[in-house]
Amino acid sequence: MDETLIPLKTPRARKPDWLKVRLPAGEGYERVRSLLQSLDLHTVCAESRCPNMAECWGGGTATVMLMGAVCTRACRFCHVVSGRPEPLDPREPRHLAEAVARLGLRYLVVTSVDRDDLPDGGAGHFASAIRELKGASPGTKVEVLIPDFRGETALLDVVAAAGPDVVAQNLETVRRLTSSVRDPRAGYDQTLEVLRHLKSRGLVTKSSLMVGLGETRAELREAFADLRAAGVDVLTVGQYLRPSPWNLPVERFVEPSEFDELAGEARELGFLYVAAGPLVRSSYRAAELFLEGKLH
Repeated sequence: MDETLIPLKTPRARKPDWLKVRLPAGEGYERVRSLLQSLDLHTVCAESRCPNMAECWGGGTATVMLMGAVCTRACRFCHVVSGRPEPLDPREPRHLAEAVARLGLRYLVVTSVDRDDLPDGGAGHFASAIRELKGASPGTKVEVLIPDFRGETALLDVVAAAGPDVVAQNLETVRRLTSSVRDPRAGYDQTLEVLRHLKSRGLVTKSSLMVGLGETRAELREAFADLRAAGVDVLTVGQYLRPSPWNLPVERFVEPSEFDELAGEARELGFLYVAAGPLVRSSYRAAELFLEGKLH
């Protein structure tokens, strides 16, 4: 039988041992948590219930979420609250820069909710945050995981002009599943065009895929190829974990050995860097590209 017709699906089971993580704790974790909370900054780590929060915060790093904790979109995989957001806090970029300077971070990932309620989608706010970070901590590498800004290239250019070291926009899933996984305002081809445009601006680009939603290996290979054709440099692949009963169920828990195979297939396409594993997320160990000398 053609493998494109065979879904990656097995009977649902309890979470396997390789997905069990320790609860957040420790001096480093408490220090990061307290500082970010005191500056009224949201983190995607907490809002999305990331399984790597203990490891990352314990090591003194975090992925900060701009523009509030309420998203205007309602993707079926995401735990971030959907609804009508509050007005932007103009102090937020400065607070973010202050937090990073106090933490002495070498690498920071900045992401945000979608703000379709704003004329520019929050592009100007994102750019302001990047500039504040570069001014306050010139030695800190800044990676941004941005909204798609409805695919409007002028808004993408606003963020690109601020000079992030890495810019990411996540494809999330394969083409066939996009309409059932992502908000209708997001799109498979729209994300690819966003990434292609950002690459044309000379930026290091990155994207991420989840597995365990019913995709096939052939569909994943197609997504890998589409991302590489769009000029994407960095790819991460991780297990989808259901954050609440409202979200989509897990169709399959992919074994670590299969992630190794997926990583090998992706590397053959020429990605600069590939991270694939059950607990890998878009920002997981993001600094490794720079710390290992793959980028400068």
